[in-house]
Amino acid sequence: MAKTRISISLEQEQAERIRRHAERAGLDVSAYLVHAATRQMAETETIEAQFAAVDALIAAAEVEAAGAPPEADAPVGELTEQERREVEAALDLVYGADRPGARPGEAA
Repeated sequence: MAKTRISISLEQEQAERIRRHAERAGLDVSAYLVHAATRQMAETETIEAQFAAVDALIAAAEVEAAGAPPEADAPVGELTEQERREVEAALDLVYGADRPGARPGEAA
């Protein structure tokens, strides 16, 4: 297989560190960098494959949400009396009927 030369630029300290690690691994710098890059690519591809289904679900949800009506942007009006009673009942369940701010004399 034909080889291709790739030139990289890095700080002198980085270059020396890479040389030392390559030497400890018993490899020349080129082989060491190829090994490191190949390992990183394999790790990234494995992670991408493991999360592909989740990524697809997220993408589908984003598409669905984009087509949803903009309810959150709609102006909010006053609550009806029935809605007020439902909110009060829900708050009573969470905080108790004798909570501060509860309407006196109103049953949930």
